Amino acid sequence: MKCLDKLYTPQIKKIHSGKVRESFRIDEKTRLIVVSDRVSSFDSVLNNLIPNKGAVLNAITNYWFNKTRNIVDNHLIKPIDPNISLVKEAEPIKVEMIVRGYLTGSMWRGYQKGKREFSGVKAVDGLAQNQKFPTPILTPTTKEEHDREITPEDIVKEGWTTKEIYNKMAEISQQLFELGTKELAEKGIILVDTKYEFGIVDGEIILIDEIHTPDSSRFWDKAAYEKDPAKVDSMDKEYIRQWLLNNKIDGKVPDMLPEDVIETASQKYIDIYERILGEKFIECKLPLNTRIYNRLLSAGIIKDGYVIIVMGSPADLEHCRKIKSHLEKYDIYVDLRVTSAHKNGERLPEITEIYNNSIEPGCVIAVAGRSNGLGGALAANLAIPLINCPPFKDKVDMMVNINSSLVMPSKTPASTVIDVSSAALAALRSLNLQRLKEVFRKEIADVKQGLIEADAEIKN
Repeated sequence: MKCLDKLYTPQIKKIHSGKVRESFRIDEKTRLIVVSDRVSSFDSVLNNLIPNKGAVLNAITNYWFNKTRNIVDNHLIKPIDPNISLVKEAEPIKVEMIVRGYLTGSMWRGYQKGKREFSGVKAVDGLAQNQKFPTPILTPTTKEEHDREITPEDIVKEGWTTKEIYNKMAEISQQLFELGTKELAEKGIILVDTKYEFGIVDGEIILIDEIHTPDSSRFWDKAAYEKDPAKVDSMDKEYIRQWLLNNKIDGKVPDMLPEDVIETASQKYIDIYERILGEKFIECKLPLNTRIYNRLLSAGIIKDGYVIIVMGSPADLEHCRKIKSHLEKYDIYVDLRVTSAHKNGERLPEITEIYNNSIEPGCVIAVAGRSNGLGGALAANLAIPLINCPPFKDKVDMMVNINSSLVMPSKTPASTVIDVSSAALAALRSLNLQRLKEVFRKEIADVKQGLIEADAEIKN
């Protein structure tokens, strides 16, 4: 797997899936931010992934987070993986602070059509494309399904934040832009415009999301701009935007990029990474899911495997707890869920999507007795092992209903184990984890040794 679209794991709860980033809850004060290789433009996500894009955005953001702490604190706690960071939980302020140093992009497109006011900032007539403003201007927008320009007065009036907080964000944004402009100029790069996002932690304003990346900012090569300001190419996502605008179909921008555009875009992301960080971008040789699994495991964020016990009815809870008690001593992730194949089977695709794509090994134990459609429905849709462990009340119940668990339709590979401890052990063995193999080898040896000692004692 070369590109990261979504991160799947049942062990941490996903709380938000944005255009590019995914957020997972770790605890009340921390969350995990996963920067994917998805690409969005004009308020929609394209049906393409850009190789290495997420790793570039995450690395550049963390570089600037560390550079700007003297201006404002940020939500970064520590990087976990090239695409993943552990961050502080913040209350987001749903306003994007856009600072512009030059007349270009969407502002230029509006200016060409006669527009002269942008988020309350008035532009004079007679300006040229890519012309530098005497001083950077601030044109905030709302963070909604479709972002819209908004004046500072309306930000307060509509209740997006207070006047005091807005003024502080404006001051910080200008300071960040000034620092970014100066540092990038030393690398031969012009910071054309950018956006900043803020949140509140313990009553204080902090910087969140990303900063001075090719997705949140526009960059120009300084030498190219000085040579011809009107025709300078962007070193950022504007390349993708321009391709989309130049290749409209029936007046609409495409939702797919051709391979050559993807390759060029990926190289542009790597180029800006190397120029900003001053180091070569090194691509990890491990498969992406393997790398992320190893990093999350090392950080103690996930366990090395999981067993999910899915019951058909809350009446089966006690039976499930018995299975769980046999699993917990092996230090794996265990979870209980209720889903009826007959009464709310529409939830099965949602459940199986996570398990089928999870980065870690897993197994599902289905707990349903009479007319066990649950085990069959799960087994037919799962790419991981499925074990039936029916909650029979007695031997009569077992004899009457055992076939509903034993006899499955074709291509529904479900095993059936009656004893709860054996079902738990079968699930653990199916994970094929080296750590557990060592545990089981010792347990097997202990059992054999116990039999030898018992035999010797009887003989004596």
